[in-house]
Amino acid sequence: MPAHIAGQLHATPAPVWLPYPDDVNAVMPSLWSDNVAKGADGVLTIAGHPVTELAERFGTPTFVFDVDDFRSRAGLYRDAYAAAFAPEKGLSGVDVFYAGKAFLCTAVAKWVHEAGLGLDTCSLGEMMIAHAAGVPGESIGLHGNNKSIAELEYALDYGVGRIIVDSLDEVDRLEAVAAAKGVIAPVMLRVTVGVEAHTHDFIATAHEDQKFGLSVAAGKAAEAAARVVDSAHLRLDGLHSHIGSQIFDISGFQVAAARVLALRAQIMSDHGVDLPDVDLGGGFGIRYTSQDTPIPVAEMAGALAEVVVKECRGLGTNVPRISIEPGRAIVSPAVFTLYAVGTVKEVVTDSGVRTYVAVDGGMSDNIRTALYDADYSCTLANRNSDADPAVVRVVGKHCESGDIIVRDEYMGADVAPGDLVAVPGTGAYCRALSSNYNHVARPGVLAVTPDRVDWIVTPETYSQLFANDPGMADATGQ
Repeated sequence: MPAHIAGQLHATPAPVWLPYPDDVNAVMPSLWSDNVAKGADGVLTIAGHPVTELAERFGTPTFVFDVDDFRSRAGLYRDAYAAAFAPEKGLSGVDVFYAGKAFLCTAVAKWVHEAGLGLDTCSLGEMMIAHAAGVPGESIGLHGNNKSIAELEYALDYGVGRIIVDSLDEVDRLEAVAAAKGVIAPVMLRVTVGVEAHTHDFIATAHEDQKFGLSVAAGKAAEAAARVVDSAHLRLDGLHSHIGSQIFDISGFQVAAARVLALRAQIMSDHGVDLPDVDLGGGFGIRYTSQDTPIPVAEMAGALAEVVVKECRGLGTNVPRISIEPGRAIVSPAVFTLYAVGTVKEVVTDSGVRTYVAVDGGMSDNIRTALYDADYSCTLANRNSDADPAVVRVVGKHCESGDIIVRDEYMGADVAPGDLVAVPGTGAYCRALSSNYNHVARPGVLAVTPDRVDWIVTPETYSQLFANDPGMADATGQ
């Protein structure tokens, strides 16, 4: 942004999209979970619990999880898609799988299963969590572009309902494992349909030049289908497509669905088989800032149902059972991260003064800003501010200039050390992608309901952090 015509003291470093707040102490409800509010004193509450009390009792940084909000969003996806894909509308029903990669622990796996959703996993560890939570194998899907023998063996022993095969090598690997166990493995093929999703390159997954899937255009998907159909130990149940994440455009999903259904029709015709299932993936965008425009759940469900019916009618095929895989859309809005401010620094820039607010976490608990250029909002959480709004940049404590949590937001200019800052929308890919950079212990996840506050993931201790360093044995006293 260029310097102000009257000089930099009259300019601000605010991006043009960031609206100047009418009330710097207010929160925008659409960015937060259903049970978050601010009292007259400016203290943020979740399910009636003041964050000042949570911080004093449990410490910071902490991921704060609104359990009822999570359950409500899971139910919303279940019900909206069930209504859109109802058999009386000429469809064959739908399955909703929660994408565990967004955030998974045993409590979340249990809540997902209780909500009637399936669970997508991507590794041996995620399957082990699902198993420990009591999720039945038939409700599990296994993803991954490089599944190990151990993962495939575990999946077959667990009885997972779908193994989403990602390569020709995996076809051979899975066939060998299934043959050795004397079982038939349920297969869906992940296909690359050539759709350019309107999202960051690192989370777009259906264009040709990336690691996921079997290309339709190059004939790899058709070759894989032929191999699976000819195998005595593999059963081809359907096709899977995932075009990316944090997507706000319905058309990409519609084009992908049409291409997958066309491939399905061709495979059924070529091999005389039925493919009863088609998975259209996830990646539904959510609102991280005021500029994000997510598609309403029922609207997306209806649009996908329409394209499935239309394409199957045109292709002259039966209508498959559809599945989808929301992860971020269910868990991200249910969580905010609570930080304590340690340092406030004013920096003069070419376009004005920017206030840097350094908190006690950072890229070790939220790498998304550095990794994906993600944007977040935030609020002063422990009091009201009577000061004028100022553009702040919330940063972490790590030794990287890219250690930014919230790039631009307005807060009261009197924000000071000791204040609490809350960042909404951190349920997905924050704790899941967390690290121990600079040997910082990872935060815990605090589940909150009106009558209960409990850890569902405990904060990491230094003894746990140093457990794999023989030279640190007994060094921490923990």
